[in-house]
Amino acid sequence: MNSERTRTPEERARVHAALGDPTRLRIVDLLAAGDLSSTELGASLGLPSNLLAHHLGVLEDAGLLRRHRSEGDRRRTYLSLEAGAFPQPPSRAVAPDARRVVFVCTANTARSHLAAAIWRRSSPLAAASAGTHPGERVHRGALATARRHHLDLPDVPPRLLSDTLGAGDLVITVCDRAHEEVGDLAWAHWSIPDPVPDGTAAAFDAAHDALRTRVAELTG
Repeated sequence: MNSERTRTPEERARVHAALGDPTRLRIVDLLAAGDLSSTELGASLGLPSNLLAHHLGVLEDAGLLRRHRSEGDRRRTYLSLEAGAFPQPPSRAVAPDARRVVFVCTANTARSHLAAAIWRRSSPLAAASAGTHPGERVHRGALATARRHHLDLPDVPPRLLSDTLGAGDLVITVCDRAHEEVGDLAWAHWSIPDPVPDGTAAAFDAAHDALRTRVAELTG
């Protein structure tokens, strides 16, 4: 169901008012591809922290943004667009000259492999995965999740990002720790909770579903 139709007139008016400011539209555009911290947003927009906080507060009050703490640097908080909250969902397309999308997490044992497998099923653009500190093998939970969702996820050794990345590759981090390591090398960041510590099928399915939603939003 279209969330715009389920909101009260007052809620809809608050959403439209929040989106009626050019700076707040720029914030939404920047968050369309992935998650950013307040510091990253401020640097991209050239805004002082007090003014940025005002605009973020307006968007949050309208139900358009949510915050979540980094799994890496616990002092950092990431901002995400609230799914289904927009009258017309924002979008950001992958650059037409991109050679390949490379999904990156720390160990390259779960989220990055799942993201690449979902991408390959959704887009003709090639995809690969890598890690900043590769583990020994793909996690069995990721392989089981791929089987449940009929994804082509080969059981291959995790790879180091520097050994994988080539000219024309577009990097998307799917792990807070990896994003905080690679910084501006990433074109976008998707802050996906790590399913490995929990280890349950439910945790891996939640990661899969979050990645599938992000891929769908980007590939259209």
